[in-house]
Amino acid sequence: MPATAHKTILLVDDDPEIIDSMRTVLEGKGYRVLVARDGNAGLTVAEREEPDLIILDMMMPRKSGFLVLEKLRTRPEGLIPTIMITGNEGSRHRAYAEFLGVKDYIRKPFAMEKLLRSVDAILQGTESTGAAKTKSKG
Repeated sequence: MPATAHKTILLVDDDPEIIDSMRTVLEGKGYRVLVARDGNAGLTVAEREEPDLIILDMMMPRKSGFLVLEKLRTRPEGLIPTIMITGNEGSRHRAYAEFLGVKDYIRKPFAMEKLLRSVDAILQGTESTGAAKTKSKG
């Protein structure tokens, strides 16, 4: 059975094209994919389903990615491993995301291969190999 079997990833983004692209690629690799289209829905799904990984957009309606992270950090079980994706170029945003505990911070637009490398590294427990330290250039 592949290592991806039974691993669940929650995608939280308000852009349907990005959701569809990520979902197609991740499901093609054998991951179970859940979708939330805003921060409030993301929190609800995360708390109910307890995914293995969250891929979280920073800028969304109803609740930003930062507010979602701040709330998830307070769970007794701790923060679910999270990759933050964003179109924002600010280094302060990246620093705050890292402070909140994200495993990787990827700037949009990004190659799906980059996202997959990060997902695989985090879910296999090897993110310290450098996947979490890479900066996206597209």
